[in-house]
Amino acid sequence: MADDDQHVSGAPADDEQAATRIDTSKPSIARVYDFFLGGKDNFAIDRQVGEATLLIAPDAPAAGRANRAFLRRVVRYLAAEAGIRQFLDIGSGLPTQGNVHEVAQEIAPEARVVYVDNDPIVLAHGRALLATNGSTTVVEADIRDPESILNHPSVGALIDFDQPVALLLFAILHHVNDHEDPQGIAARFRSALPSGSYLALSHFHNPGPAMPEVSAQATSAERLFNENLGTGRWRTRDEILAYFGDLPILEPGLVPLAEWRPDPGDFVEHGITYHTFVGAVAHKP
Repeated sequence: MADDDQHVSGAPADDEQAATRIDTSKPSIARVYDFFLGGKDNFAIDRQVGEATLLIAPDAPAAGRANRAFLRRVVRYLAAEAGIRQFLDIGSGLPTQGNVHEVAQEIAPEARVVYVDNDPIVLAHGRALLATNGSTTVVEADIRDPESILNHPSVGALIDFDQPVALLLFAILHHVNDHEDPQGIAARFRSALPSGSYLALSHFHNPGPAMPEVSAQATSAERLFNENLGTGRWRTRDEILAYFGDLPILEPGLVPLAEWRPDPGDFVEHGITYHTFVGAVAHKP
């Protein structure tokens, strides 16, 4: 495990280098999500894409909030009930309220968290946020290269793959194109998880002919994402379930995010995106 000095060393230089690589002329997935969540870490180009998305899906911010709420409930369950003390969050996005480390370490202060994202602005903001937290770090890497994550020294410094790990893939696999083999990527990460681990993910969903209005909206949103962000796939239920392989999925299964073990009194925003964003959690026996 890394000590505090190891965790912090070199971070300012990394932050400066990351800042010089932030391209404000092109939209960023992380920054568009930040816009939907009401954050301030986005640029004009990100807001343009976000506003265009709102014309198709006016309740897109509700979907973003549902995803964050789902993440918090999952992490709370994994830390409090499943006893998980290691979290690998790939595609973490920009820091926002109720991050994985905040939820997990409130329950178990010894919990270790590694955030992974391929946007340099996430690295810069994350490092600043975590400068005094020796049990949490941020790594810049791409999910499309699993080995670069699994073999990254900062990941290995905090995550022991001989002990159960929570692998969190929230709103990330739908940004991997079909030709980039998202099924193979998921399989590689599953194979790295030791017994007792958990895989949790959320994903854009196209329900097909069963919900024609929702399916049409998903198709329009997919076109917009691919024209502006380069990636975005609203996949079928069977395609999403395949990411779990043969891992047993916890109740209530693959469901709209608000339906995964809601807290008493939770307010549910029933917009058209309600059925186009789903999630599940599986356990590796």
